Amino acid sequence: MDATLGRRSLVDRMRGAALFDVATYEEVEHDTSATGQAAVVVALAAVASGIGNAFRGGPGILAGVVAMLLGWVVWSGVTYLVGTRLFGGMATWGELLRTLGFAQAPGVLLVAAIVPGLGWLVILAVFLWTLGTGFVAIRQALDVDSGKALMTAVVAWVANALATWILGMVFGSTLF
Repeated sequence: MDATLGRRSLVDRMRGAALFDVATYEEVEHDTSATGQAAVVVALAAVASGIGNAFRGGPGILAGVVAMLLGWVVWSGVTYLVGTRLFGGMATWGELLRTLGFAQAPGVLLVAAIVPGLGWLVILAVFLWTLGTGFVAIRQALDVDSGKALMTAVVAWVANALATWILGMVFGSTLF
């Protein structure tokens, strides 16, 4: 890896991830010290979402941050298992944590959902954008082709949704 890549700031990495820059995903995949930065990205997206949903009756900001961080960890773990076991991907759980964490970068724009009349549009746009960045993160971390990355994303999403639903039923919570 180019020595200058490791010197990029958190903001530069977030911008690169949001713009689907493959080099950014490769950089954070291989930078084991970037896991904390990835957690910061997820937390920032959660805070932005909490602010954007302030008048929609969603969970409080702290609950949202905790839920989003837990969701990120679970999503990364499920994606790791599906991608490596079913589709032959080559990655560690940490590599998926980092790439999927930075894939949440568009989520900082969820703060704009507070604007009356535009909230739903902002949420939809960020959701679709994050699907795209998540796809790139999975493809780059697992070192698989686009077809396997898509299959991994779909199977992992279904497995994660099922686990979330079961946890929600067990704990009686909408946070899961």
